[in-house]
Amino acid sequence: MPIPYDIPDAPQVLDRREGPYGEVVLRRHGELLQIIANGCFLMDTSDGRSERLLVDAARDALDDRPAPDLLIGGLGVGFSLAHAAADPRWGEVTVVERERAVIDWHLDGPLAALSGPALADPRTKIVETDLLDYVNETCDTFDAVCLDIDNGPGWTVTEGNDSLYSAAGLASCARVLRPGGVLAVWSAQPSPEFEGTMGNAGFQQVRTEEIQVARGVPDVVHLAVRPG
Repeated sequence: MPIPYDIPDAPQVLDRREGPYGEVVLRRHGELLQIIANGCFLMDTSDGRSERLLVDAARDALDDRPAPDLLIGGLGVGFSLAHAAADPRWGEVTVVERERAVIDWHLDGPLAALSGPALADPRTKIVETDLLDYVNETCDTFDAVCLDIDNGPGWTVTEGNDSLYSAAGLASCARVLRPGGVLAVWSAQPSPEFEGTMGNAGFQQVRTEEIQVARGVPDVVHLAVRPG
């Protein structure tokens, strides 16, 4: 008979939940924690460099206004939030996350080790809702908006996210930006078409910054400024 044995490299599922947008899974693979949504790999705790550069690119594109307020779309594994909260130059940092499971993993789960200090920061606020609903309904405004909820405008986690990257969705993002505010969108690959959509939505100074990775096509941050 076969001899039972363990496969050391096999991912271990830590939590699996069915949410309003499908299945979300947190698993451990060696020392890494990974988030999987509807069978699609989203992110892990291996690096975080591109998430940190997303936040820095938005900050550096702003003028010298004091304590700018930041809206982050997507909590993920917490790299963007942790980096923003560690920077005293930011004012309030609001994170919109639609998956209750992801929030729980940060509040009292395995991801708390990454985001604990940031969540304890009085500048931090977590809002549990869909980002598109939030930017359409909130009365709050921000100096910068950083979006990291998909693998890019052309590679979304759910079909409903497509509308966020349309001209109408980007106009909703512009609605919550103060004059001269910056929109920064992370993507796993460049998208000249999305650059054009940003311009059609009324944004100015549209550009793309590459983030070098170990292998393959560089990640990018799409940047644009709301006129005013």
